[in-house]
Amino acid sequence: MATAIEIQRPNETLPAHSSGALTPMEMVGRALEMGVSADILKQMMDLRDREEARNAKIAFTKAVAAAKAELKPIMKTREVDYTPQGKQRVNYRHEDLAGIEEQVLPILTKYGLHYRFESDNGIDRPLTITCVLEHDDGYSTRTPLSAGADSSGGKNSLQAIASAATYLQRYTLKLALGLSVSHDDDGIASTDIATGAITTEQREELQEMIEALGGDVPTFCKWAKVGSLAALPASKFTKAKQALEAKARQKEAGK
Repeated sequence: MATAIEIQRPNETLPAHSSGALTPMEMVGRALEMGVSADILKQMMDLRDREEARNAKIAFTKAVAAAKAELKPIMKTREVDYTPQGKQRVNYRHEDLAGIEEQVLPILTKYGLHYRFESDNGIDRPLTITCVLEHDDGYSTRTPLSAGADSSGGKNSLQAIASAATYLQRYTLKLALGLSVSHDDDGIASTDIATGAITTEQREELQEMIEALGGDVPTFCKWAKVGSLAALPASKFTKAKQALEAKARQKEAGK
């Protein structure tokens, strides 16, 4: 059945385009031909833009939900094993970016999703990598994460930046998609991982203490010289907890 779009003018209607809804330019042309005021025309276009944006967001949300239902936990396939001069052996496993992409790209493509990375850094400013997750209908989200250069393992300055960039790409992609791994223990800039990382319970305990103090995890990790709480060596757990307890006492005494 043919449909019509009414243009606030008695006894006059705009026939729908033969292939479906009118394009924005067709709406403007028809409206101008029929003497529609600029204010009414602007309202029509704003309404159309809002409706398109809403539909794009709904399509994005549905696509992400469908993709996540098929995505599996990421497997750690890369092993780091070296001994810095004069220090203990460093040995741990982590997932690499190529492995993540191999697993997620076919599923994302299936649902019209794709991603890209943007970077930003400067003098006296940490490297920031942003994962932009987009849908074919136009809606997108941005997930940024910042870190300093990864100078562990005797890397030169360029290698340190490249290592940090790769690390941030992996983590922003995992955050954007809500991906999980079995054991998240691949922190950068830690040279004594051989002692074993803290347990999940210990990490959660430290995080609760940090939040209770009104602090933030990145600042604490910088003090502890690790890339993440999960990368904190078990040998440093007691010292870290004592430092937080001491700060809590100072805060209490200052009230």
